[in-house]
Amino acid sequence: MADDMERRRFLFRAFGGFMGVALGGMWAEAGELPGAMPGPHFRPRARSVIFLFMCGGVSHLDTFDPKGNAHAGRLIDAVGFGDNQARMQRPVIPCHRTFARRGASGIPVSDWFPHVGGVIDEIAVVRSMWCHEVNHFPAVIETCTGHRGRQFDHPSFGAWISHALGSANRNLPTFVNLGRPSSPVQLTGGYLGAGVSATPFQAGAEPVANLRPPGGMSGAARERWMERLEGMNAEFRTRHGLEADIRARARAYELAGRMQAAAPEAVDFPSEPAHVRALYGLDQPHTEAFGKQLLLARRLAERGVRFIQVCHAGGGNGGWDSHGDMKTHEPLCRATDQPIAGLIRDLRQRGMLDDTLVVWTSEFGRTPWSQNTTGRDHNPRGYTSWLAGGGVRGGIVHGATDEFGYRAVESPHYYSDLNATILHLMGLDPSRMEHPALGPVSRLVERGGPIHEILA
Repeated sequence: MADDMERRRFLFRAFGGFMGVALGGMWAEAGELPGAMPGPHFRPRARSVIFLFMCGGVSHLDTFDPKGNAHAGRLIDAVGFGDNQARMQRPVIPCHRTFARRGASGIPVSDWFPHVGGVIDEIAVVRSMWCHEVNHFPAVIETCTGHRGRQFDHPSFGAWISHALGSANRNLPTFVNLGRPSSPVQLTGGYLGAGVSATPFQAGAEPVANLRPPGGMSGAARERWMERLEGMNAEFRTRHGLEADIRARARAYELAGRMQAAAPEAVDFPSEPAHVRALYGLDQPHTEAFGKQLLLARRLAERGVRFIQVCHAGGGNGGWDSHGDMKTHEPLCRATDQPIAGLIRDLRQRGMLDDTLVVWTSEFGRTPWSQNTTGRDHNPRGYTSWLAGGGVRGGIVHGATDEFGYRAVESPHYYSDLNATILHLMGLDPSRMEHPALGPVSRLVERGGPIHEILA
């Protein structure tokens, strides 16, 4: 027994210390997740989702929901945030951005997003999103799990996709995260289990930490070691009747071995033509980092990864949190604008946009008034998200905020409507996405449904 365990420890160390990295649907595919339901409910429009989450609260007023400056300086009724929920009056601050109508659709886009403006005819802009929470951490919980509070119980949205659909590539996870999130809740499998949580990837020679095989090991030798490891795992399971979590851990090591070949190939950027790398901005310092993440996202979608979450400017409250001065948005827009447009163009020219859904969103928007002179406060009552590809009608605007950009007033959509739309396009019925946990039943989408007006 001791010898068996020691050999297993040696093999586990040799295959990269994969502890904690999720299988992302592999266990569901193998039938080892109770209640897992791999396979869509109906024919999907989208095969993969690239979910672009801007951490900190993007100002819709300075990007995709222009209001002009007719009301600048006017006092309007507002509600305090955080611990102070008292009503007050605050002055509307001017927007210093210029908006131009772009594409055949003529949708106005800020001068901070000129490249995205160039692909606006592929995009459905939803200007009437809203949620409840007014502070970052609870708002991230609400938007990524569909629930308020109980932050470590409910699964993230990507985990639900992994749970429902299983793996489309036995050598790669189903749910991958790129970039630093605002909260670990964005990665969690919650009550669905660690098997459907996100696998953190990074753009570079080593996409998953501690996955590189020992130096000098040939592919043939690696395969022999993998066969030996799988045999020992089978023997160990039979002899000791392992519990589900230990059995799942063994499968994690087996996936790690397969990923040793698949994951490095997925980040082989030098194999991409120079014009493709330039499309994502890899040749420019200010766009290189995010461009690499989006190029990797495309390569993962190309290889069957179902849900690729890309977090931008995460950590703490998130870099998009602009209380002091709206000018702090400018470098963030400049870093993301060309890579996002490059991703959409690249997907289109490869014939992938029809079945790859791109979603751009944040945990909430910003207020029409200032909190600190030229910055904007948190605004969950009305903001913008947009979608492209994967069964979405491009070149349209749906919904509206009021004349100040404060509240969603025309076709308002709670955040779960966005989640329901994504599920629907992936071939999943939101009303059937439930699990017997935390009471009689728990759901990702408690109410609402797909935003039918933006569907192709």
